[in-house]
Amino acid sequence: MKPKVLLYVQHLLGIGHLKRAALLARGMTDAGFHVVFVSGGEPHSGLDLGAAEPIQLAPCHVRDESFQLLDETGQPVSADWQQRRRDHLLSILQEARPDALLVELFPFGRRQMRFELLPLLEAAREQDPSPLVFCSVRDILSKIPSPERQTWIVDVLGKYFDGVLVHGDRSFIPFDATFPATHLLESKLLYTGYVTTTTAAGSPTGAGRGEVLVSTGGGAVAGPLLEAALAARPLTSIASAPWRLLAGRNFPEESFQRLRKQALKTAGGVILERARPDFQQLLANCLLSISQAGYNTTLEVLAAGPRAVLVPYAAGEEGEQSLRAALLAKQGLLTVVEERGLSGTTLAAGIEMELRRPRIETAFDLDLEGAAHSASLIRQALDAKRQQPDR
Repeated sequence: MKPKVLLYVQHLLGIGHLKRAALLARGMTDAGFHVVFVSGGEPHSGLDLGAAEPIQLAPCHVRDESFQLLDETGQPVSADWQQRRRDHLLSILQEARPDALLVELFPFGRRQMRFELLPLLEAAREQDPSPLVFCSVRDILSKIPSPERQTWIVDVLGKYFDGVLVHGDRSFIPFDATFPATHLLESKLLYTGYVTTTTAAGSPTGAGRGEVLVSTGGGAVAGPLLEAALAARPLTSIASAPWRLLAGRNFPEESFQRLRKQALKTAGGVILERARPDFQQLLANCLLSISQAGYNTTLEVLAAGPRAVLVPYAAGEEGEQSLRAALLAKQGLLTVVEERGLSGTTLAAGIEMELRRPRIETAFDLDLEGAAHSASLIRQALDAKRQQPDR
């Protein structure tokens, strides 16, 4: 019988967490696991879960950086809504009776979901046999937690979790760069490498050949970058190249139509779309990539290898993308344009700087097999547990 993993993920503003969780699910099913994939965010069409079993909770989302939880009707979630969702999640655990429970981000983030996650963790601990419990977390947190919050996180991990899967590379960005209390977790910390997909090599006649590709992930906060790209185009030495702007599925329709009208006013050569299933092929073939610096997009850019300009999202107290982009720029791999003060002029200057940058011929050595390694680490832990029946 296949070992069973229950994977919980809650995406709120963008889709990065959901995409990474889907890659983990595929990596585990490829490794022979039965994966029950529980999503609490808005459904995302085209998500490839491989052979995983999808279960959709009543969806919630946030509209902006205030991170107020909104239900499927756009209203703030109520106590009754929380109770119904909590009951549904607990019933899923009871029916699945997994060998392992994998919780994305919590307790490092998603504190607003503790109304259902703490009961889930309690219920998992009370099952007989109880599942091994892992946290799945990216290499960089959005911000450094306060000392009080760090203490709470360490306490929750100590009480409920058997391991923390850090989807990064210690030699590039150690986890303590944004979580100073990491030394208290060393016995639980497991670096998996980066979770991404393998990019197909570009071909001279393939899709996106010679284009400037502007991508924004899910698109929830895409407006400033897309508008700056349109303004930058005529100021660059590559204005005559085709420019393809991918606004993302979560980019508001009203803003999308307004941007379309702006694109139509250009001299031609601008393509505005929401998303493309062949995004990686476009990356592999493009003349230049312009994007934000989220985990998934940045890794896809590194894997494809085009010249790249990153504009890290930095609204509110967000610092994750800025740190990642700065470290890559320090390696001489790409150019960074800060979001603060972003305009057509500043973006055009960054584009020209990137086009003049000498290409680094030696490969940047990052472990990009995080999905497979995560599956292997979970299997090793389950094997070790079976050898200790009195655990």
